[in-house]
Amino acid sequence: MYRTHHCGELSLDHLNQTVTLSGWVQKSRNKGFIIWADLRDRYGITQLVFDEERTPKTVFEQAQNLGREFVIQIEGTVIERESKNPHMTTGAIEVLVEKLSLLNASQTPPFTIEDKTDGGEELRMQYRYLDIRRNPVKEKLIFRSQVAMTVRNYLSKAGFIEVETPYLIKSTPEGARDFVVPSRMNEGQFYALPQSPQTFKQLLMVGGMDKYFQIVKCFRDEDLRADRQPEFTQIDCEMAFVEQEDILNQFEGLTQALLQTIKGIEPKAFPRISYEEAMRKYGNDKPDIRFGMTFAELNDLAQGKGFGVFDSQALIVGIAVPDAAEMSRKEIDALIDWVKRPQIGANGLIWVKCNADGSYKSSVDKFFNEADLAAWAQRCEAKAGDLLLVLSGAVNSTRTQMSALRMELAERLGLRNPNEFAPLWVTDFPLLEWDEESRRYHAMHHPFTAPKPEHKELLKTDPGAVKANAYDLVLNGNEIGGGSIRIHDQQLQSEMFDLLGFSKEEAQAQFGFLMNAFQYGAPPHGGIAFGLDRLVAILGGEETIRDFIAFPKNNSGRDVMIDAPAPLDAQQLHELALQSTAPPKE
Repeated sequence: MYRTHHCGELSLDHLNQTVTLSGWVQKSRNKGFIIWADLRDRYGITQLVFDEERTPKTVFEQAQNLGREFVIQIEGTVIERESKNPHMTTGAIEVLVEKLSLLNASQTPPFTIEDKTDGGEELRMQYRYLDIRRNPVKEKLIFRSQVAMTVRNYLSKAGFIEVETPYLIKSTPEGARDFVVPSRMNEGQFYALPQSPQTFKQLLMVGGMDKYFQIVKCFRDEDLRADRQPEFTQIDCEMAFVEQEDILNQFEGLTQALLQTIKGIEPKAFPRISYEEAMRKYGNDKPDIRFGMTFAELNDLAQGKGFGVFDSQALIVGIAVPDAAEMSRKEIDALIDWVKRPQIGANGLIWVKCNADGSYKSSVDKFFNEADLAAWAQRCEAKAGDLLLVLSGAVNSTRTQMSALRMELAERLGLRNPNEFAPLWVTDFPLLEWDEESRRYHAMHHPFTAPKPEHKELLKTDPGAVKANAYDLVLNGNEIGGGSIRIHDQQLQSEMFDLLGFSKEEAQAQFGFLMNAFQYGAPPHGGIAFGLDRLVAILGGEETIRDFIAFPKNNSGRDVMIDAPAPLDAQQLHELALQSTAPPKE
């Protein structure tokens, strides 16, 4: 056998035992008459010792040629270390080597394979198989596995059945761009890779599966960010004979189980707020509620005082920054410059210091007296020592700007503690969004989302006012899951396609299979999908997903390790009918 123990297992309980270990040489130290080598495997590191007097001569000579990342097998005796290392689980012992087998030599790695490495990100992605040997990456992948297993265990115990759905499907015009796959056997026709298994899981409900889940790869051909990859993993779930409350309770339970099992946190019931409340209080639909600084609208208090900047605007909104009244003018000017950047787009920023002695000092003292500023402070729930920051402008853009400022301040003030978890549900989204460019409605979630039952009649008279039977689960300012109750009635689904601008022929061509299925007794159903990559990263205390994926793409969507995407040769292109002529045969 290659090993009797792994490299993170041995302790003083194993003294004088003969053991066999296998792994990679982390490093070695040659003192001439004695050689120490650290042997590493997935489980940890064990120090090996080769002693000129106690180790067989041939083995000692072999040890002198060991290099970093050589794969070896040793047999030896566990002995107590004279100089113990309290920072290692095996730091009280070492193994006096008696036999050594070289299983594979290694070239010198392009970067140091240790917790702190000298390799840049692009280099480490090129040699990802080496990067995975480092503890920070290895532990993230193990952590991901633990999260996935917790999900599977919870859903299996709750009666969910895991079902695999196809990867080669039909392209649809809604949503992000599809990755397409040419069909060799059907010339000129293409499959698409799924952006989600949405229609298939609905068909499983029609098929009577009742409770379905799948940890599934999905694909979107869109621009990348630190928290986005062209291929990503969803925890995809659907349930039949349910209302919104059933789904919120079921998947709040899943999230609580993850927090309890993975993080040791005893979670409480999750707060719930409407989309409108989220936009009004936080300026976005995925608010971070680990800290305050909620918005206060000041129009009635700030307009009509002769300050033209406010009087001409649709919205005046303020936040109270805790204990920030001592900010210097230089620091405040830096914030003003920050909000004026093109990425934020504000014209300026008004500030009010709530001094410890109860007085107020502001950038608009010429227009507002202390009573006015005190009323602002009261509306913003500011206390002595806080700093008020105020923006004004068009409603949507001002809320977006203030939301960005709120998050920036939280980051600067250290209010976004990665070890604190604050989940909440956001509900009652608009069903439809009007697009001025195309002059038609678009589905805010997807075309299969049901309207609130009490809003069905509004589809005919005021579609823009209809609320969706939809919900998002937000954790620490990130949407980690989203779903809805689905339309299960063929007539209502047809009306939805009409509103979205589909002709009858287009709807039949794209979704006829689903509409036909609804004629055969489709049950009421709904579901949710969690972004596993993002969920794992947040539970791991980070917001960048890349290190939690074994083989990620870079910001250009490339796998630099295998050099993909790559061109196809002319023969392949011809077989796929993507090139008119084949190359001549040799």
